[in-house]
Amino acid sequence: MSKTVTIRVEEQLHALLKERAETEGTTVTALITQAAQDAVRDPRLEEAAEVFRSFLADQGDAFDKAFPDDAPSRLDASGRAA
Repeated sequence: MSKTVTIRVEEQLHALLKERAETEGTTVTALITQAAQDAVRDPRLEEAAEVFRSFLADQGDAFDKAFPDDAPSRLDASGRAA
């Protein structure tokens, strides 16, 4: 179930939103919905994701060698060993 939320934006902002939506092949509503989801996301999740990305960048090869059955190339869509 979804709720309708009405906001007012300046014409210039609306034009920029329309332009970006067209460029990305989406809608203004989808852009604003994503922005709202980002606004309420727990910042700890992004911090954790950044730590994980950093680990992969620095240690990904060593991890894959130590745990070859768990290397991403060997996992199916559910994250289980293929």
